[in-house]
Amino acid sequence: MKKFFTIVLSLLVLIIAGSAVYLKMATYSATSDVSAAIKEHQTNVTVKEDKLAWQVTPVDSSAKKLPAVIYYPGGLVKPDSYVPFALNLAEAGYPVYIAKMPLNLAVFKANKADQLIDAYNLTDFVIGGHSLGGTMASRFANTTTNIGLKGVFFLASYPDEKGELISKNLPVLSIKGSQDGVLNAENYETARDYLPTTTQYKVIEGGNHGQFGSYGEQEGDKQASITSEEQLTTSSDLMLTWLDALK
Repeated sequence: MKKFFTIVLSLLVLIIAGSAVYLKMATYSATSDVSAAIKEHQTNVTVKEDKLAWQVTPVDSSAKKLPAVIYYPGGLVKPDSYVPFALNLAEAGYPVYIAKMPLNLAVFKANKADQLIDAYNLTDFVIGGHSLGGTMASRFANTTTNIGLKGVFFLASYPDEKGELISKNLPVLSIKGSQDGVLNAENYETARDYLPTTTQYKVIEGGNHGQFGSYGEQEGDKQASITSEEQLTTSSDLMLTWLDALK
């Protein structure tokens, strides 16, 4: 019997180790565009990394605007892949906190925002994310009682039933690309039933799934007819318009 349990335990260890290796190999890393973008914005924006998140904030604290932005990354995408998008928001005054997730999967830590709120003393904030990140962010928004939450945003994403937001009476922004080959179109349409009628739906013509971040081509995605820079600029402009209207 002891030998049997030893064999089972060994098999479990091998399965777990193999899964960890697979997830690491399947994870998308940030492209060189991220480093270039940080250098381009370094006069006005500070980029820091700690164990909780990437912090992208205005250098001039007097120029800082509220709400702060809590960002959940897409599944198996490293968080710094979203720094270029965050730089555009921080350049306009909005501090952004890109959460680090266990195994780069937000499904394992949907309530990670609580840690960020406490660590960075966030009062007024919005939360959202890309793909899986947006879905998990909406679950947090659904359950939180924090009165500092001012809105929820989705980038190539949508809520599931656990993340319904109709009862929360919050502003919601949903942005997707017309060439998205990863987003489940049927689930996206079904998810409208979980969002308030005031939700703003925006479509970036020519944009795809992966270009909401800076991590290269994503498996299963369609070819975008606009550049990554064009999609990031358009998505951040739409986001800024929404944020400005929250005041």
